[in-house]
Amino acid sequence: MTALVFVHGFMGGSAQWTSQREFFNEQYNVVTPDLPGFGENSSMTAPDQIRDYASFVLDHLTQKGIERFHLVGHSMGGMIVQEMVASAPQRIKKLVLYGTGAVGLLPDRFETMEVSKQRALSDGPIATARRISATWFLQRSAAGAYEDCAEIAERASLQAICAGLDAMKNWSAVDRLCDIASPTLVLWGDNDRTYSWTQTEQLWQAIPDASLGVVPGCAHAVHLEKPEIFNALLTVFLK
Repeated sequence: MTALVFVHGFMGGSAQWTSQREFFNEQYNVVTPDLPGFGENSSMTAPDQIRDYASFVLDHLTQKGIERFHLVGHSMGGMIVQEMVASAPQRIKKLVLYGTGAVGLLPDRFETMEVSKQRALSDGPIATARRISATWFLQRSAAGAYEDCAEIAERASLQAICAGLDAMKNWSAVDRLCDIASPTLVLWGDNDRTYSWTQTEQLWQAIPDASLGVVPGCAHAVHLEKPEIFNALLTVFLK
């Protein structure tokens, strides 16, 4: 059975992919690793380089005996999977870049990385987790999936929050987009407050033969806001 790997983003965790695990379980070997410093691995020290997260996921898959797989990366996870493709292109069958971009600095983000870091240091990790999680939903903290998502984000330590922000801020893969050979789907919610259309368009235009999916009425967490549409788009693409 082909493996389908979901890599979560900043202050995320494997528990965010519950709907996808249930939906795709009969078709694929679904793998949802927790990154160092986040989710079930919150006790681990988080690296401050995107390539180190990529190495962690690749090593995790190797240890599980998984050599070839479909790969989905969300937000910071989208940066991580781009590094995975760069270092091990032969292992990735199909690629989904979801709510992400090729530049980590995120000039159109709801606030700068530096502001997020300063507020995390002053407000603490719990308040930061709840505040930033709200920006991922069109209806913010009133969204049905917000509370569960915020509880996952709360597991991130202050060290992991700062390290993750530093890792994103210092990362870029713009020069490598044209080298991506795996069939690729670029997926985006049209009200994303973290990644603007310009970053999505850059991926779509620069990656050879990339497909584009835009989901209306969603912010940064399409897989939680409209899981039926998200799962349907992945189903069509992966087949």
